Amino acid sequence: MFARWLPAAINTRPSEWSRAAIGMSLGTMFSVWLCSQVFGMQVALHLIGPLGASAVLLFAVSSGALAQPWSILGGYLCAGVVSLLVAHVLGRTLGSACLAAGMALILMCWLRCLHPPAGALALLMVVADPATIALEWKALGPVMLSASTMLLSALAYNNLTRIRYPKRPAEPAPMMPVPDSQAITAADLKLALADMEAFYDVTPEDLEQLIHASELHARRRSIGEVLSSRT
Repeated sequence: MFARWLPAAINTRPSEWSRAAIGMSLGTMFSVWLCSQVFGMQVALHLIGPLGASAVLLFAVSSGALAQPWSILGGYLCAGVVSLLVAHVLGRTLGSACLAAGMALILMCWLRCLHPPAGALALLMVVADPATIALEWKALGPVMLSASTMLLSALAYNNLTRIRYPKRPAEPAPMMPVPDSQAITAADLKLALADMEAFYDVTPEDLEQLIHASELHARRRSIGEVLSSRT
């Protein structure tokens, strides 16, 4: 039972950790600095928490669905609009902040732009600092400026360090013959994910490519074992 609490191994090298850490630091600093130049340091620092969380996704797990451009831009926009609307109608209380976060989550799921740091943003926008409150609906300005700057930073840094971003749609994997002609396709995986009724940060096309790549390696290993047994 306790073994299930142990973390799984991370399939990346320490050099990748360093690359992501440098990108996160630079991206967050640049986003906050630019926002402070336009809207003031107090407003910019109020957004630093969600921006730091977004930086982890965009620089450390840039291949995930939660880290794609539409996720951060759409997520921040949903959180900003919902939180400002809730604050205007219900006031700036802890209860209205939590309600705004929940409503933002539903809207992000509906618009397919789920981005976890946007949940924190929705909370912060309701229980905001005086400088942000004074902006009223103009508070969407620093939110979207920060999100756009973080996205541009990730686009530049990831590609300069040979990490393809944003992630391209997965190309159909070549079909590999199987004995019973029951090859798994992306459509099958999509139905399987729907049956599990939980969110997984992976697309059916990614899973299909992984399965076919695993089958290819398994066939190579099997052929190697056969050849070694004959020598």
